[in-house]
Parts: sequence; C-alpha cells; structure tokens
Amino acid sequence: MSLFVVEYTYSADTVAGRDEHRPAHREWLGELAERKTVVSSGPFADGSGAFIIVDAADAETVELLFTHDPFARNGLVADSRIVEWVPVLGEFSS
Repeated sequence: MSLFVVEYTYSADTVAGRDEHRPAHREWLGELAERKTVVSSGPFADGSGAFIIVDAADAETVELLFTHDPFARNGLVADSRIVEWVPVLGEFSS
C-alpha cells in the first residue's frame, strides 16, 4: 500500500452545511480509521480546509473512496487534491 494526502479546501459559504454534516463526516472518517485506511485526519486551525492521510493502493482508489464523504456528497468541499506521499523520516516512514 501507499500513503496519499487528501487536502480539502473549504469556502466560508459552506460553514453552516459543514456544521450540519460534520457528525456524519466524522463517523465516516472514523470507520475508515478503524479499518486503518485513514491514518490521520484533521481540519486546519484556521478553518480553511483539512488534511487527511490515507493508506490505499492508488490515487484512483482514494478518489473513488472520497466521493462517499458526506462533505463531498453535499457539495461542501470547494476544492480537493490527492497526492501520493513518500515519508522519509518520522513516524510514517518505513
């Protein structure tokens, strides 16, 4: 498996929607974390987006998986980016 970073960018226009759907979003991420698919996740402190580390076979798998995120399904992610990540030092390095 490989590690991927999913970076979400949020819009100030979707704050109310994200507040409404946050419990389902976190439940969905929590289930993926229990399966060890999501390694770590969390919002940026300034509220502008989020960073999610995913263990998956390839970027296409991650892209398909994240279409099921309640935030994505409800149009609450202004932009997203999926990038393969190769950690060389620290906790996530092999």
